[in-house]
Amino acid sequence: MNKNKFDLFVPGRLCIIGEHSDWAGIHRMTNADIVPGQAIVTGIEQGIYATVEKADKFIVESPLPMYHGEFLSCDMDTDKLLEVAYNGGFFSYVAGVASYVNENYHVEGLRITITKMDLPIKSGLSSSAAICVLVARAFNRMYNLHLNTMGEMRIAYNGEQRTPSRCGRLDQACAYGVNPVRMFFDGTEVSVKTLTVKSPLYFVVANLNAGKDTVKILADLNKCFPFAQNDTENSVQEALGRDNVVFIDRACQAIEKGDVKALGQVMIDFQHNFDNKVAPACPEQLTAPVLHEILEDEAIRSLSYGAKGVGSQGDGTVQFLAKDEESQKKIIEYLKNEKNMEGFPLTLKPKKAVRKAIIPVAGFGTRLFPATKAIKKDFFPILDTDGILKPVLLILLEQLVEADIEDICLVIGEEERPLYDMFFARLSSENYDKLSDDKKYYQNLLMSLARRITYVYQKERKGFGHAVYQCREFTNGEPVLLLLGDMIYRSNTSQNCMQQMIDAYENCGMPMISMHTVDPEEVVHYGIMHGQWENSDQRFLKLDEIKEKPTVDYAKEYLNVATRESEENYYAVFGQYILTPEVFENLEKNIKNNLLENNEIQLTTALEQTRSSSGMMGLVIDGMSYDVGLPQAYVKTVSEYGER
Repeated sequence: MNKNKFDLFVPGRLCIIGEHSDWAGIHRMTNADIVPGQAIVTGIEQGIYATVEKADKFIVESPLPMYHGEFLSCDMDTDKLLEVAYNGGFFSYVAGVASYVNENYHVEGLRITITKMDLPIKSGLSSSAAICVLVARAFNRMYNLHLNTMGEMRIAYNGEQRTPSRCGRLDQACAYGVNPVRMFFDGTEVSVKTLTVKSPLYFVVANLNAGKDTVKILADLNKCFPFAQNDTENSVQEALGRDNVVFIDRACQAIEKGDVKALGQVMIDFQHNFDNKVAPACPEQLTAPVLHEILEDEAIRSLSYGAKGVGSQGDGTVQFLAKDEESQKKIIEYLKNEKNMEGFPLTLKPKKAVRKAIIPVAGFGTRLFPATKAIKKDFFPILDTDGILKPVLLILLEQLVEADIEDICLVIGEEERPLYDMFFARLSSENYDKLSDDKKYYQNLLMSLARRITYVYQKERKGFGHAVYQCREFTNGEPVLLLLGDMIYRSNTSQNCMQQMIDAYENCGMPMISMHTVDPEEVVHYGIMHGQWENSDQRFLKLDEIKEKPTVDYAKEYLNVATRESEENYYAVFGQYILTPEVFENLEKNIKNNLLENNEIQLTTALEQTRSSSGMMGLVIDGMSYDVGLPQAYVKTVSEYGER
């Protein structure tokens, strides 16, 4: 892949429910009685496509007819870019983001060529936010800014704030792709939780072709904040605050339970509440006769579970939740043929996202003593495949970032935090200036990684399962990738071993253990798995037993797994897991019941419990794992890992 030229796609966004709550929540900075805002937002299937390459200037161009040959070419100078941003228009958005990036990061120029745009402009689907995210992502990827999705979102927002637009905080949720997220707005603080879609959601979004005055709507509604002066203003604050939270809770429950009909009813109830409590504050715009005519259309109502206005509401855009895929198509056809309105499909399908990872590194490293008295084993040096000498931990962290993991939890001892703070800290200017460019890259990477890391302390050493359980709050009920702190991995394919795991999990949606084959005499050192092949290429093994360190005789009798290539195979843990909430629930039970094996809380026990109750998959990784936790294994790893 040419890192100096690549393609990008960023979708528009649809606010499924919770419009206006983002800016309303900002007023909590003045009035603490205002309820924090919440919204459910998703990217849509339409968006902006572009090719990105390095350039001496910041250039945005397009051969598309809609741009009429116009383009932007500006020096990477913050003041010049700000001048373009302040002047308004389409190019103000890209210039605003570029000015913010230039002001806060060491970058050069970009040439962004917009090759396709099927996202309708000024339709409540945030084409401006999409282009802002696209520019932020382009700089991030080209210049290795090490930003996660939230980081790109923040840059896009700050960039758009430099234009006359003054967008809301929910617009940049398009950075999360075609995936619904629950957003929280408390003052200037924004947080995001990914939602799990359990049943397909078939939306239709349509421009009403009637026009609305968004500036007027926002101006009138803003008059109701921060302190309500009359009943109308009180009603607006209730609708965008307390009432909104109730609707968001109901909608999240419906989405995550797969109750599509219930979600449609939430949309209907939300619109009714908006009409009663918010519309009176701006009746000229929010009475919205065209919107309500469409909402009451019996032909469409028979094909949908619910409908509501979009964005700032008014006669701008409408969304429908169709009953099924066929109904979705019929609504689009009806709108086109009977109402002369263009409808766009948006289908959200069940998807499992893994965005978090855990690495337990709290062990003392007894088997490597006395070396571990001077340096923790996760800081032991390894020559990586790129020829750079790195600590074990950095190799793992780099691969996690490459696999799009956004949040990383390190399980450490209480007394060990200063060691990690020092590892990720800024170098002195004197030492930094001595580094070559490739070494400076790694110093900047370390500093950026610090923002992704959460520390959890294992106060008592009660085994691997106990260490993992300390991270339950960090997981927040989401699936999580677990690595071993004394293993590193090298893939045989273009996808690293962690990405192989994540993709496999998102495909099957079950807790998962990575696997590789070991010789029969080695089974006594590992957790060994048995099961039946789930697919024809024999990479997925539906597990029916997980046995920790079995005897050779037991393994030969009960744990052998035949393949097309060999009649005798023993599959051991490769060193990576994807854990679901059920695993943590079983760990909690085992800790409460003091269920010990070899005087420790074992992860394997909880995995076997989860497998027996919920099912579990084994995945054969196309790669190698290397041990750094034993003296001779470490020597072998040092000798072999960096070979290319």
